Amino acid sequence: MLRFVIVTGTPSSGKTSVMLHTIRQLLRKNVVVAACKIDCLETSDDERYRRLGIPVAVGLSDYICPDHFYVANLEEIEHWARDEEKAEIVVIETAGLCHRCAPAVNGCLSVCVVDNLSGIDTPKKVGPMLSTADIVVITKGDIVSQAEREVFRHKVETLNPRARLIPINGLTGQGSLRLYQEIIRYPAMETISEKELRYPMPAAICSYCAGETIIGKNYQMGNVKKVDFGRKY
Repeated sequence: MLRFVIVTGTPSSGKTSVMLHTIRQLLRKNVVVAACKIDCLETSDDERYRRLGIPVAVGLSDYICPDHFYVANLEEIEHWARDEEKAEIVVIETAGLCHRCAPAVNGCLSVCVVDNLSGIDTPKKVGPMLSTADIVVITKGDIVSQAEREVFRHKVETLNPRARLIPINGLTGQGSLRLYQEIIRYPAMETISEKELRYPMPAAICSYCAGETIIGKNYQMGNVKKVDFGRKY
């Protein structure tokens, strides 16, 4: 049995800092935790996780969409965390580079991290990784006013009324105890095989996916979408 905690969010929102504080809470209770960082070309976040003394894996997607790469490797991550590292909880932090990304999986705890400094319209731009999350962590609330915090929270609640909202300070860790409690309460699963995504991934099958570099409709094949300029023909 293994608990999956899938962490997504906007760039520089504090995903790693939030999880470092939360994992420390888990380690104090002698819970065996493993972490896997999914990114594109480079990451140093694995070094921060390793300082906690837990096993860490890194997956760099290179030329592939990081969330397509992540889904294709979930079974392998499960095998590594449960069978090789004997972990009870695996934290998967994936790069939220495209706000259309949809990495939430049924049976896994989905955590989306957004920050108050990103602007009050950010929640509606984030898409499925926020609207399908079980928990939305809001960071950097100490930097904005109470009114701004309340407006931002309302925007999040409008888009995902089912999610639990947890404000966490990424510097001090204040609020991370509540996230720890949510993780501990979430049921473990026997295997992630044959579980379903909560929302389809973005389509990614076109000539540019296959390496095409020339601009022009004569070089475009596959799943291609064009701008609607409102013209009437």
